[in-house]
Amino acid sequence: MDNAEEDAVQLHGDEEIIEVIDLNDTEQTPDDLAEEFEDVDFAEAGDQDQDDEGWETEDEMEAEQDDSELTFSKHTGSVFCVSLDPVTNNLAITGAEDDRAYVWSVADGEMLFECTGHKDSVTCAGFSHDSKLAASGDMSGLIKAWKIETKEEIWSFEVGDLEWLQWHPCAPVLLAGTADGNMWMWKIPSGECKTFQGPNCQATSGKILPDGKRAMVGYEDGTLRLWDLKQGNAVHVIKGHDGHQGALTSMECNKDGSLVLTGSVDGQAKLINTSTGKVLGSFSFENSETKNTMEEQDSNSVESVGFCNVLPLIAVAYLDGTLAIYDLSTQSLRHRCKHEVGVVHLQWEESSAVVATCNLGGVVTLWDARSGNMVSEYRGHSAEILDFTLNREASMAVTAGGDHKAKVFCLQRPDR
Repeated sequence: MDNAEEDAVQLHGDEEIIEVIDLNDTEQTPDDLAEEFEDVDFAEAGDQDQDDEGWETEDEMEAEQDDSELTFSKHTGSVFCVSLDPVTNNLAITGAEDDRAYVWSVADGEMLFECTGHKDSVTCAGFSHDSKLAASGDMSGLIKAWKIETKEEIWSFEVGDLEWLQWHPCAPVLLAGTADGNMWMWKIPSGECKTFQGPNCQATSGKILPDGKRAMVGYEDGTLRLWDLKQGNAVHVIKGHDGHQGALTSMECNKDGSLVLTGSVDGQAKLINTSTGKVLGSFSFENSETKNTMEEQDSNSVESVGFCNVLPLIAVAYLDGTLAIYDLSTQSLRHRCKHEVGVVHLQWEESSAVVATCNLGGVVTLWDARSGNMVSEYRGHSAEILDFTLNREASMAVTAGGDHKAKVFCLQRPDR
């Protein structure tokens, strides 16, 4: 014990030895360190008690918990949009702030190909009804169509600033809404084209009805037009007191296309009969228990809407974090599901009364619309989720995040 004095550690007051670290004589190279870290399970590190709080700065706030199956991290900017191919649900397309779109496999995250040549953030991307084609559109209005099999660009066209882009439900036809108020329709790849002249303001939202013959378009001035795609005329115009008092943000139709539900920055959701053009009902917080001040009412935009396929229920998601479930037959509020932050997007499961949301806190949440209770939530993004989509079986959610990542989550439910 010659060197006992060297080994003695002076403890002051109530200090205790937490861990003795043995310093090797040989300095470790970065490779050695990398090898050691390979054995560390980072997923579990987040489950420890809150002893580590306060260590991250805001900028480097990593998601403590990652419930995702896999992460697609080729993008170098916020990921704005994600779609699944409708036939197999095996391929995703994502578009981002880095002026790029990628088609990739949700099974292993492998990239199939990059949609090259965009000049601005890619904000719209999706697959055709038969999954043979994909389209990508950037904010500047450059739209491209791609053949999945050959991974090649087969068509390209430039419009004014792009607001939305949607494939026809049963033909290789693409529709787009632009900032100048026009809706465009093209046959792909021939490029035959038709335009539908709206009011002189942005065509902010659009939905092709399931019959493939009509499209409902909402505009910045709060008006709505139901277009006959073949004849090229507006069958119904909904404006004034019937219309919204602010820009349209979202739109969905029920299974047979007889009803459309619209949402707007005016805080209202409206239910419209597509054959008569009549507004059947308006949904807002005014007819819920809490009376908001006018200021709150003004700022509480509707962000997303949707119909339940199995029960007469609709869901309306608001910027203040409320998910409202309304009864379609009585038009009364059933449940208020509260998120701590704003809801970005909602989607009903195809064959149940469960509705999924993504929010500005980076979380995907599943809600049971019958009870209003939360079923489960999934974390993993370190920034807001800007878009997400469920597969047909609702066993998987694919998300697009402000943290430059797209993620695949397996949705485990006890009743499945």
